[in-house]
Amino acid sequence: MKNKIGITMGDPASIGPEITILALSDPAIYEACSPIVIGDAAVMDMALDDVGMRGQITIHAVSDVSEALFTPGTIDVYDMQKVDIAKLTRGKVSAMAGEAAFSYVVKVIELALEGQIDATVTNALNKEAINLAGHHYSGHTEIYADYTHTQHYTMMLAHENLRVVHVSTHVSLREACDRVKKARVLECIRLADDACRQLGIAKPKIGVAGLNPHSGENGLFGREEIDEIIPAIEAARAEGYTVDGPVPPDTVFSKARGGWYDIVVAMYHDQGHIPLKLVGFVYNQALGRWDAVAGVNITLGLPIIRVSVDHGTAFDQVGTGKASPLSLVNSIHIADQMAAVKRA
Repeated sequence: MKNKIGITMGDPASIGPEITILALSDPAIYEACSPIVIGDAAVMDMALDDVGMRGQITIHAVSDVSEALFTPGTIDVYDMQKVDIAKLTRGKVSAMAGEAAFSYVVKVIELALEGQIDATVTNALNKEAINLAGHHYSGHTEIYADYTHTQHYTMMLAHENLRVVHVSTHVSLREACDRVKKARVLECIRLADDACRQLGIAKPKIGVAGLNPHSGENGLFGREEIDEIIPAIEAARAEGYTVDGPVPPDTVFSKARGGWYDIVVAMYHDQGHIPLKLVGFVYNQALGRWDAVAGVNITLGLPIIRVSVDHGTAFDQVGTGKASPLSLVNSIHIADQMAAVKRA
């Protein structure tokens, strides 16, 4: 039985509808799993013209997962009817779009918790838009944690063999340094190991990044490694985890890319995001377009599977036909893979 994958449409004013159509226009997706979009059927239908697929793809609005056809050439949309097309300005932040995008996320979480779908995939939402709509979250991760009543969680980014989890994410750099504590680093090591096992890696090798240059140089450039990170690594080893570190941040990702580690524990948002996007985002200067916008974002520690595109709403690309569906395609495949492991 194929896994049912719920895919949020993302912000209606974003590239989400377009890349969703592009991703689901590939029959190979339907050979692997059964995708259903949670969004607005009218917005999806409008996006058919943007990607030149009017007449090739049919938008099938449903009000229940049981009504989905899961057939190539037809995109099933759990129609939330949250958008007034006449008032939608694409490529612009609005409270209406923020409310719609937030509603799609809440619904896909609900469907997963009820067991109607096996995994969730999220397109990008706009943080300013959802806050204008009165939902004060800093991103998908926090919404998922709140609505699934999860206290211990973290973000993982993945592209090919490079995987990264984060001790902290959407906080200031000053606050991120203060959050590097033994208990949190140990928690992330455990989550990293579990994530690798969910992806089928039997004996994960974990590299833990230092916080400071040269991992503090024995206290010369800071004591976080001595006081917090090393004690966490020692505790993890005592629990049986295969852990190395603290590894200087300027070399740990190259080592992981080279196969030394299956996953890296990064200390803060940009420390982990920059290397992932350096290898996953490829801009073609000669053609003036992105050849690849790859990589996925996975929330660890949840009772349900959540995989997301690793890019934003790209308002500047809406309607241009330049948006790449690669990250979404990768997200769908990884969500399906995780669902298969969980089912087994």
